[in-house]
Amino acid sequence: MLRKLYDWVMGLAGSRHAPTALFAISFAESSFFPIPPDVMLAPMVLKRPDRAWFYAGLCTLASVLGGVLGYAIGYFLQDFGQWLMAVTGHAGGLEQFKCWYDRYGVWVILAKGVTPIPYKLVTIASGLAQFSFVMFIVASVVTRAARFFLVAGVIKIFGPAMLPVIERRLALIAGVAIALLVAGLVASHYLGGGSAAAC
Repeated sequence: MLRKLYDWVMGLAGSRHAPTALFAISFAESSFFPIPPDVMLAPMVLKRPDRAWFYAGLCTLASVLGGVLGYAIGYFLQDFGQWLMAVTGHAGGLEQFKCWYDRYGVWVILAKGVTPIPYKLVTIASGLAQFSFVMFIVASVVTRAARFFLVAGVIKIFGPAMLPVIERRLALIAGVAIALLVAGLVASHYLGGGSAAAC
């Protein structure tokens, strides 16, 4: 099923409706669609490197707007939001997210927005936990832009030869981001005297 979706998205990247499709995929991925927009963004930048920044900006805008939908699902449709989390294998994740938000706030979104952890889980959980909407938007813009402009920039500068390297290095970058987050959370915990409840 996922393979068919992947091939379908790749096919859209070469169509004349590619920008519209890129916007739609980026929007949907933030709340329910399983295929990341990078799958379309990369070949589109390869074909039109002069439009790399436009495509990255389009991805960012659509992803943040899709994130607002995910947030709204969690905030206003809590039963549906919890069902979506259960379907994606995070049935007991709400209390964990609430605990993280209470202790670390926006760092949770900043860290998860640039790692392979599905962004849709962050958006829905943010609504369920009633995390500050303004901070959610700010963090989403920062992390989504960082991700999409990085991918577009590397492909624009180095071309198709960098695609395999990007795939390998994304895991490394995610690992470094997670390591930095853990270090920050540990420091926050000890500097704050460990007053927050254990998660």
